This record gives sequence, structure tokens and C-alpha cells, in this order.
Amino acid sequence: MHSNTIKFSLSNDRDEETKNILMSVYNSLSEKGYNPINQIVGYLLSEDPTYITNHNGARALIRKIDRDELLRQLVKNYLFSE
Repeated sequence: MHSNTIKFSLSNDRDEETKNILMSVYNSLSEKGYNPINQIVGYLLSEDPTYITNHNGARALIRKIDRDELLRQLVKNYLFSE
């Protein structure tokens, strides 16, 4: 047994999963010839899933991400990235 308290956090795992999903969606949009940034922004602003292609299951994937949480992460990373 450890005598020290161990901090348990799902945040890092969730952040990594979100990043992987977003990269997969980005790649699927690119493969289909779309501008991935514009399409993802359109989805985030409207929450309309038709901005995201069904190619490689991208539309189903992006719906696994909580939109508000994704926006929070994006703003945080924008403000605190070097």
C-alpha cells in the first residue's frame, strides 16, 4: 500500500480521446475534399451534423464529443499554448 494520496483524473484520458476523434474527423473531411477547419467550425457553431461527412464514420464520431467541452478545450488551448 502507498501512504501517499494518488490523484485520479479522467480529464487527460478524455482530452486525448477528444483529440483523436477530432483528428479522425479532420482526416475524413480532408479525404473527401472538404476544408476540414471550415466544416468543423460550421458544426461547432450550428451543431448541425451535416457539416461533417459520413466518410469513415466521422459524423458518428464527432457526435461522441460534448460540443461545450470541446469549445472549452479549444479556448483553453488557444489562450495557454506557446
